Amino acid sequence: MTEPQQAVKIVRPQNSLNGLVIVSGSKSLSNRALLLAALSSGTTELTGCLVSDDTIYMAQSLRKMGVEISELNADRIVIKSSGKLSAPSEPLFVGNAGTAARFLTAAVALADGVVVVDGDEDMQKRPIMPLVDALNRLGIKASSPTGCPPVAVEGSPDADLMTEIEIDGGLSSQYVSALMMMAPRLKNGLKITISGDAKIGGFGYVEITRKMMQEFGADVSTAGGNSWQVRAGQYGRAEYVVEPDYSSCTYIWGANALSGGELVADNIDVSITAQPDAKSKALFDQFPNMPRVIDGEQMQDSVPALAVVAAFNNVPVRFVGIANLRVKECDRIEVVAAGLNAIKAGLATVEGDDLIVHSDSNLQTDGVESRIDTARDHRIAMSFALAGIRLDGILIENPKCVEKTFPNFWEVMAEVGLKAEAV
Repeated sequence: MTEPQQAVKIVRPQNSLNGLVIVSGSKSLSNRALLLAALSSGTTELTGCLVSDDTIYMAQSLRKMGVEISELNADRIVIKSSGKLSAPSEPLFVGNAGTAARFLTAAVALADGVVVVDGDEDMQKRPIMPLVDALNRLGIKASSPTGCPPVAVEGSPDADLMTEIEIDGGLSSQYVSALMMMAPRLKNGLKITISGDAKIGGFGYVEITRKMMQEFGADVSTAGGNSWQVRAGQYGRAEYVVEPDYSSCTYIWGANALSGGELVADNIDVSITAQPDAKSKALFDQFPNMPRVIDGEQMQDSVPALAVVAAFNNVPVRFVGIANLRVKECDRIEVVAAGLNAIKAGLATVEGDDLIVHSDSNLQTDGVESRIDTARDHRIAMSFALAGIRLDGILIENPKCVEKTFPNFWEVMAEVGLKAEAV
C-alpha cells in the first residue's frame, strides 16, 4: 500500500487478525549500537538494526564526524572508526530523534571543537537542560539558550574533567545513558549518580545501556541502581546483533486483544529480553479485565497502545507514573486523552500527570468519523489504528510519522487484515 501524506481511514476488519509478523530491530538499541560502534577502534558489523528516520539521522551525524558507515541495512551495516570523532563543519541535524539528540549531545564532547546538535520544530521543544548542566559541571562548555535544542558543545577529548557527576534523570533516562556511553573515552572515566531520591522513568533502558557497553568492552559497574562507575578505556567489538523492538510488539499484542486473533512474532522472546516494554504483554493478555491501575513508569512506550485497548475494557483504567510522557515526541498524556475523546466525549480525563480511561466494553463513536490528531507522533498513530479493529470511521492524521520506528507498519497490518485507505 502506498501511504498518503495527510490521513488514512482504518477499514474495520470483518474477521480476527491472524498471521506471522516479523518485528524489526529496536530503534533505541540500534542508535546505541551505532554510537558504540562509532566510538570503537576498528571495524564493527551490525545486524538487525532498524532502518528508520531516527537511525538514519544518527548515522548521518556520525558520518559528518568522520565515521565510515555503509548504507543502512537490516541485514548488515559495516562501521569503520578510529574511535575518535571530528568536529563537523555544519550542525548535526537529528529531526525529532530523542535518542540521537541526547546521545550525541554528550558524545560530541569527545570531538575537538565546537559541535551544534539541532533538530526539527518538535525537537526544539524537547528539554535537554539537565544534560547540558551536567556537561558544564563536568568542565565541558555547553549551551542551550532555550533549554532545548539547538545545543552547542565545545569538545576537548584530552581535557582533565571532573570524575564524578550528579544528574537529574527524572525527565529522561537518556540523559544518564548519554553520559555513560561517552564516559569510557574520557581521560579519567566517570562516576554518574542520580541526584536526590528521584526514580528514573525507563530505568530498564539504563540497564540496557550498561549491558551493551559491556558487550562492546567497557568496564562499567552499578551500585544500588542509582550510581554507575565507568572506567576509562576503549570500545571494540567485531560483530553485534540488535534485538527486535518490543515497543513495536505492543501493537501486535493490542491487535490480538481487540480482535481475538493470533498475530505471532516468532523472532521475539519476552522471557529473555531486558527491554522494559516487554512487560506490557501481560497487561494486554488480561484484556478485557485489565487492572484498574496501571503503573506505566517502566513501560512508557507501551502506554498509548495500552490506553487505546483500555477504552474497551470492562472497568476504567488509571495510568500512573507516566509524567515523562509529557516530554516525548509530543505531550502523550494530553494527545492520547484528546484522541480518545475524539472517539467519544468523556472517554478520557487527565488528573495531574495521570491518564484516566473511562472504559466502555460496548464503546461506540460519537459520530460517523473520529479524526485522530497524532501530533506527528509515531506511537499515537500506530496505537489509534488499533481502535479501528472495533470501530468504524477511525481516521489517522500524518500517517507517515510511523517511519520513525516502524516504517512498514501500514503494509504489515494490511497483510494481516487491518487495512488503511487514503482520504
